[in-house]
Amino acid sequence: MCVGLSAALAGCGGEEPPKGTNGVDELSAAKIEKKARAAVQQAESVRLSGTIVSKGQTYRLEMRLKSSGGIGEVSSKGGDTFQLLRVDKDLYLKADSDFWAHQEKGDGEEPSKADVAAAGKLEGKYVKVPDEDPAYEQLSGFTEMRVMLDGLLVLDGERETGDHGEVGGTDTIEVRAGDGKGGTLEVSLSGTPYPLRLERGGSAGTVRLDDWNKGFAVRAPKKEQIVDYGKEISADG
Repeated sequence: MCVGLSAALAGCGGEEPPKGTNGVDELSAAKIEKKARAAVQQAESVRLSGTIVSKGQTYRLEMRLKSSGGIGEVSSKGGDTFQLLRVDKDLYLKADSDFWAHQEKGDGEEPSKADVAAAGKLEGKYVKVPDEDPAYEQLSGFTEMRVMLDGLLVLDGERETGDHGEVGGTDTIEVRAGDGKGGTLEVSLSGTPYPLRLERGGSAGTVRLDDWNKGFAVRAPKKEQIVDYGKEISADG
């Protein structure tokens, strides 16, 4: 599993720069990008939403991330949807019974009655994923703020400034790479020059980045809501 995201974007394209900006629109594309990346490095939290295309697979993400944890939802084009919660190093996965019933089956193979019975016990529960499990690294990556940002904020090609636009009511300036084919980053012209929207190169998805530094709480589920991965998942347990 890898990552990506589709975000709503309000209009764009005014030729005249907005008044009262933070000044980055007067800089070269390279310097705008540098300031945006510096802002990202200093940020303590962010919300990511949109679609990502990786290895031919499309994923939709809706995640809130900070250094100590993350919470949100991941969906695949095939219909699988699950929630992730990480508190420090503890990772929890929550999904419906249909998701769990099909986890051990191959493509097109229907789950057995035992599979369905076992999966029913996980409905509404948080499954704690042990850090030695191969799935831990893949899944926890969705909840790691630095991993996600470093993996997503990639531009390829010669940089140039593009249009003035707007994302979520905030004026922006574009940084284009490879004439847009290598990705387009929209940077805030208000306050700190955070990146607010990324169109990934190669039609690899679109990501909205907002709620920068708006803190949120991540707490472990209550004990009665947790199932130990691989220990209590059985039809007769």
